[in-house]
Amino acid sequence: MTEPDELARDRWIELERKVRCQTPARLLQGRSGQAYRTETQLELREAHAAARDAVRAEFNLSIDLEPDLVREWKLFEVRSQATNKEEYLLRPDRGRRLSEDSRIAILERCSKDTDLQIVIGDGLSVTAVMKQLPALLPVLREHAIVRGWVLGASFMVRHCRVGILNEIGDLLNPRVVVLLIGERPGLATAESLSAYMAYKPKSGDTDANRNLISNIHARGVVPADAATRIVDLASAMMNARTSGCLLRDESRTLE
Repeated sequence: MTEPDELARDRWIELERKVRCQTPARLLQGRSGQAYRTETQLELREAHAAARDAVRAEFNLSIDLEPDLVREWKLFEVRSQATNKEEYLLRPDRGRRLSEDSRIAILERCSKDTDLQIVIGDGLSVTAVMKQLPALLPVLREHAIVRGWVLGASFMVRHCRVGILNEIGDLLNPRVVVLLIGERPGLATAESLSAYMAYKPKSGDTDANRNLISNIHARGVVPADAATRIVDLASAMMNARTSGCLLRDESRTLE
């Protein structure tokens, strides 16, 4: 190999390394004839299986989260009007409303008019909730305590959609609600959590009234950074007395 060829090869290797450091996307995978290489095919099938498992799995509070975490946060489980995972996937509207028993349980166990109400939803990835919550919740509480906020009693909603924020706002009237919910998994990761946030959510609110911090996972926004961004955004909502398109997230851009 001549010296120019070696330089070109080294430059290509360095370029490939830089590209791979910037994204988890499957770039520059190569091919065998007109198809992916066998290794790439197997990786894709594994990722697809993980995504399907994350969507189809049923969340169980007593099994899927550490007992110490459940006990420390006094977590309890309620349900949307979707009675099973199949109905939840086919009828998104039922995932946006609480069952009548759940409404009663929340009113009995949660205080009204708190500063910050944290809610956990299984969403479209139980895996994301299991993986990210243990690292995220304690840091969130620490930040809230430092700011002197009153925290509402947290609970988990099975078969949950984002629109359930409105009903929680109607029931408890907190200043800010944070819904930590599993994102729709893709072939890059099935472990990504989202934080949907709203200032005094109520019936009739839409996505225009909410803010979102997404991609909370090890290769995206790590839980410690996510907790800081969530609390900073909640503080901005309280100061501006609004959320959604009228409030811009001014958090620093991740390096």
